[in-house]
Amino acid sequence: MQGSIPYNKPFLTGKELDFIKDAHARGQVAGDGHYTKACENLLEQKVGTAKALLVHSCTAALEMSAMLLDLSPGDEVIMPSYTFVSTANAFALRGVIPVFADIKPETFNLDETTISSLITEKTRAIVPVHYAGVSCEMDSIMEIAGEYDLVVVEDAAQGLGASYCGSNLGTIGNLGTLSFHETKNIISGEGGALLINDPELIHKAEIIREKGTNRSSFFRGEVDKYTWVELGSSYLPGEIIAAFLFAQLSQMNRICEQRLKLWNCYHTLLQPLEEEGLLKRPFIPKGCEHNGHIYYIVLPSEEYRDTIMDHLKQNGIQGIFHYVPLHSSPAGMKFGKVMGHLPVTEGYSKRLLRLPLWVELEESVISKIVNQIQRGLEELK
Repeated sequence: MQGSIPYNKPFLTGKELDFIKDAHARGQVAGDGHYTKACENLLEQKVGTAKALLVHSCTAALEMSAMLLDLSPGDEVIMPSYTFVSTANAFALRGVIPVFADIKPETFNLDETTISSLITEKTRAIVPVHYAGVSCEMDSIMEIAGEYDLVVVEDAAQGLGASYCGSNLGTIGNLGTLSFHETKNIISGEGGALLINDPELIHKAEIIREKGTNRSSFFRGEVDKYTWVELGSSYLPGEIIAAFLFAQLSQMNRICEQRLKLWNCYHTLLQPLEEEGLLKRPFIPKGCEHNGHIYYIVLPSEEYRDTIMDHLKQNGIQGIFHYVPLHSSPAGMKFGKVMGHLPVTEGYSKRLLRLPLWVELEESVISKIVNQIQRGLEELK
């Protein structure tokens, strides 16, 4: 195969540079200006949250969530082990203990049936992670949270444009976090947002984001000066980033529709290989509308996965695995907690392979990728 097919290519709508130029012309390139507010308003309209706050990364949104919850050292937060390190880091930084749960083999999402057994008198929150833009079983998770008086923080880093039973991901729990990293559907290079679904948390969230000051209230004319009132940090993105993001958010529906079209192309072409028992395709539960963020396959074993990944590489195709489970990582063992074994996480994480998917990828190229997967599997027979 001629050329190289990378896993990801950042997509431009064509309006990014126009908005960046306009941001500069407005005379403010620091954060919380015209485009920051425009992005927040657009997000609030599109997802239906009480307040969206733009931040410089999903990691920042998660760290703000940990601060908003007034957690204390020794408190516990339940989350899947199969997630990016930021999910755990945000809480471990405050002395909170991540309690790692197993995932479901069908979706790689937090297994809600294991949550109750992990709850102790120290448990304060549940952090479901919507893997590949496919929702966790949020009805069950919210019911458990209500029963035990726990807060729910949705890690919806991959979930913008996806929904569960009609509700957008990130808007179901008390708080939600989004990512605009260049690998996501909607990008700004680096970037994120905190979705605040509990209005009582909005004022404090603004203070935390503005270095612990009441600066936001000052600019609204609610106080005559601003000063340091709480602990906080610097979580604002600059206006250049926000202007870039505004171009992307304005085309969110079109971008997600195109990714879904390509996702479905993979899904159709790979069906015969699943029917032969050579691999597993992603599963979308009833009530879940996903956003075409990731297309992955699950191979019969780690050896199969690595062999197919190498075969693709030899043919100019970048297929990649995903997370190393946090509970088995050095920092996970130091700062986290696991009760017993996590058999699905340990087994399935070694068998997952992500395939190239970006907006301008052509269906003819997807056909070639699938053809190479088939050839690689035939060589393993």
